[in-house]
Amino acid sequence: MTRDEAWAILIEHTTSESLRRHALAVEAAMRHFARKHGEDEETWAITGVLHDFDYEGDPAAHPQRGRPILEQAGVPGHIVHAIQTHGDHLGLPRVTLMEKTLYAVDELTGFIAAVALVRPSKRVADVDASAVRKKMKDKAFARAVDRESMLRGASDMGIEFDELVGEVVAALEGEAARLGLAG
Repeated sequence: MTRDEAWAILIEHTTSESLRRHALAVEAAMRHFARKHGEDEETWAITGVLHDFDYEGDPAAHPQRGRPILEQAGVPGHIVHAIQTHGDHLGLPRVTLMEKTLYAVDELTGFIAAVALVRPSKRVADVDASAVRKKMKDKAFARAVDRESMLRGASDMGIEFDELVGEVVAALEGEAARLGLAG
């Protein structure tokens, strides 16, 4: 499975530009952490691209509905499994660093993007952990984002939440123009 093949699967099943941008943001964060930990960057990137490919079709059945589609497309089992573990409702333990990272960056990339877009500069480079924490306290802001899962993701990775935010911001900065977060 190549990144281009993964992107083709995403495009086939996802028409929403915001969900496509989210996939790019998660891909950027996954690549960042793969490099940081000396892991296979392409595998982690593919996982990021595909993690929500089936969300648009039936959010309630995500990510389990997509499993057979990914398997039939020849996506390696460890990638399919990592995608399955990011759904809390499935109760699957996150064991590998890739699984833990996907869970940790999924909600956080979207939240950081939302914080960036309400800043006067509209630049992700201007987001820091204190801005994220401040917006987390505002329950009306990005209401659908589970704040506890973002904190749990950092804890599961064994890093402080503020450090995770800094790493994800750095990852998103590299793709800011593609993500609409360059100001």
